[in-house]
Amino acid sequence: MSCYETLMDYGLRSLGYGERLLPRSDFTLCQQFVLIGSGLIWNIYFGVVALLTGFVLATALAVGKASASPWFRKPAEWVIFIFRGSPLFIQFFFAYFLFLSLKGQVPAFDALTSAWLGAAVVLFLNTAAYSGEIFYGALCSVPRGEVEAADAYGLSGWAKFRRVVWPTTLRLAWPAYTNEAIFLFHATTLVFFSGFPASRQKGDALYYASYFADKTFNPFVPYPILAGYFVLLTLVVIGVMGLIGRRLNRHLPNAAPARSKGFGMLMR
Repeated sequence: MSCYETLMDYGLRSLGYGERLLPRSDFTLCQQFVLIGSGLIWNIYFGVVALLTGFVLATALAVGKASASPWFRKPAEWVIFIFRGSPLFIQFFFAYFLFLSLKGQVPAFDALTSAWLGAAVVLFLNTAAYSGEIFYGALCSVPRGEVEAADAYGLSGWAKFRRVVWPTTLRLAWPAYTNEAIFLFHATTLVFFSGFPASRQKGDALYYASYFADKTFNPFVPYPILAGYFVLLTLVVIGVMGLIGRRLNRHLPNAAPARSKGFGMLMR
């Protein structure tokens, strides 16, 4: 079988398309690259869904924790504490059995026992808690002068928050939030090794890497391939978050020439 035929047969296997059975013997390097890359689709799905939805909840948690009212502050503090204080793997484990018990009582919870939804919910809550704490720290670090300037311009309430406070919060929080995004994509490898089963062998990248490591008794081929894929994925995440960060800081002067000048003076 050529590498092109392998790509056609296994390229979308993690989504249920293509060859139904996994290779059983004579494993080729192409098969390992293609199947592990196919599983990476799930990691990207979990990461993107959790990051986009978690951003909204993280904003609410940060604002709630900064609120003077205990009715908003206490729930936000407890959500952040619980999901930051417990291991993600344990969260997957308990969430799966919670959804499984609810499934027997309410048929609508059936989808939550599947990894595509249930695991995404757990990742969404976990990253929202970590991101909420990051945003809260940045929210408390907004320069007082900017808030006073907004008051002087007559801005108040939602207008002041939307036009002054929140943009500054994002600029301050973005480097740390970029790190959280990277950690989130790495954490997606825990999904199919937690309680959520891989239905019909439709697993993620680590699922297929472990399959080849078990069958060939040689982990030094599939796991470096897996690591290479995640290095590339991390570069993409850094690039996208960097573009957004530059957009957020577009009004600030470019510091690159100053750094170059200082380096040149040091070399002289």
